Order: sequence, then C-alpha cells, then structure tokens
Amino acid sequence: MVAIVHQSTSIRNALHYNEHKVKQKVAELIHAGNYPKDVELLSFSERINRLQRQAELNIRTKVNCVHISLNFDEADKPKLNNEKLREIADIYMQKIGFGEQPYLVYRHHDAGHEHIHIVTTNIKNDGKRIALHNLARNQSMTAAKEIEKEFNLTVATDKQRLAYQLKPINTVKAEYGRFETKRAITNVLDHVLPKYKYTSVAELNAVLKLYNVVADTGNKDSRIARNGGLVYHILNNKGEKLGVPIKASLIYNKPTLKFLQEKFSENEMLRQQHKMRLKNTVV
Repeated sequence: MVAIVHQSTSIRNALHYNEHKVKQKVAELIHAGNYPKDVELLSFSERINRLQRQAELNIRTKVNCVHISLNFDEADKPKLNNEKLREIADIYMQKIGFGEQPYLVYRHHDAGHEHIHIVTTNIKNDGKRIALHNLARNQSMTAAKEIEKEFNLTVATDKQRLAYQLKPINTVKAEYGRFETKRAITNVLDHVLPKYKYTSVAELNAVLKLYNVVADTGNKDSRIARNGGLVYHILNNKGEKLGVPIKASLIYNKPTLKFLQEKFSENEMLRQQHKMRLKNTVV
C-alpha cells in the first residue's frame, strides 16, 4: 500500500476534485468519519461545512487541508470491498493522529489499481493544529507498512512509492478541454504553493516549470499587467504555452498575484533560517 499525503489551503478544492469524480461516475463517497450523519444522508453543503467550520477554529493556519490517497496493488483488488476500505481508512487515520478529525473517504474507479482518497483538516476541536511536517515520511509511512501486515496486503517497494509522486502534467490530455487544463494546473499548485519558499514569480516558475506549468503576469503593456492580474499556462515539452490560459481568480484557492505577494513576504522570513546552512555548504 502506498500512501500519498498532500497539504493545501483549500478544502473546497479537494472536495470538488472528488465530487467531480463522483459526478463522472468514476468514484463514490463510501465513508464519513466523525460526521453527525450517515454518509448517504449528507448533502454536499453538509460535507464541506463540517470540514470548513473545523478549519475556521484556527484562522491563523492557512495550510489547513490534508488530501490523502491510499493506493493498493492490483493483486489486492479481490479482498478490498467498501467495508474493508472503510476499515483501512479508519485505522490509517488513527495511526497518523487524525482519528478524531472529520474526514470523507472516496473510492475511485478510474485507475487499474484500487485507491481511495481521504479529505480532512489538521485543525482540532480545540483550535490547535496537528503538525504536518514530515507527516508523510514518518507517521504515514509507518501506518502504511503496519496496515500491509495487518490486512495481508502486497508490500509496496520503494520504486512503487516513487511512482506515485506528482509528475509533470500530461499536456496532450490537458489540451482536450478547458476543464482538464484547469484541474491539471490546480493539482500542481496544490502541491507546490504550500511546500516551497519562493519569493518572486520567477522563483515560483522555476518550480512550476518542472510540472509543465507557468505563472504569467503578462507583458509590460498588456491588460493583464495593467490590472495586476495573473494567469496560469500549461507548457509543452519545449516550454511553449499551450491552449487557453486559466485566470488565477477562477482557481478554487485563488492563487492570484495578491495572494502570491503575501506568500513572497512570508517565505522571505521563513527561509532565513536556511541561508546560513546553505552558505556554509556552498563554501
């Protein structure tokens, strides 16, 4: 079993991703942990409000959404019905310290292997936050290995774990339509924006281009630049912009230029602690 943990600033974005899969009939909501109603009785507003209200107990914490996928080997498929997947999700959440948090579990059917997605928040009932630093490397990795033994699942290799990491956007697929483009860009932004200490658009783009995405403030005299706007493009393998750009304001977590400028100031302070170590290493 391979567990992949993503952190982001948008619970709504994570929910919409999974709910869209449900509408496409390639996923189903199978469990609602620590919700007041059974999963089949929950409306969409009840699903999202429970998580957002919990996150609002600590307004200082911006990265308050945790989106996890648990991926199973194809050989395990016969033994993984909905009941077993709910049990695995509950045990996994307990083991990583999220057992008391509200969470939603979606079973996806759009890949050759069985996998579920879990959407939750790291803000606790008392307003304190669960630390996310090294969550994937420590608690999650340990939990996955223990669950493999407990449920007699196929043991994942290091090579398999690496295969599930975020990859550059499939530009051919993204060219098919605006929604695919928007969803692909959003997935990359959810991964990059909270994790890197960029202090300019150029520095952010140095990372985004690894995933075939670029943030564009427009040419000096363009309407985008005059209005302080920002759009995101998908790039092909030659670094050329493809298709229709997506306005930052149309993406769920609103990664606009104003948002980025606030991150630039925040990141400048956060990365000071690393400068001396880096300087010494270079010398």
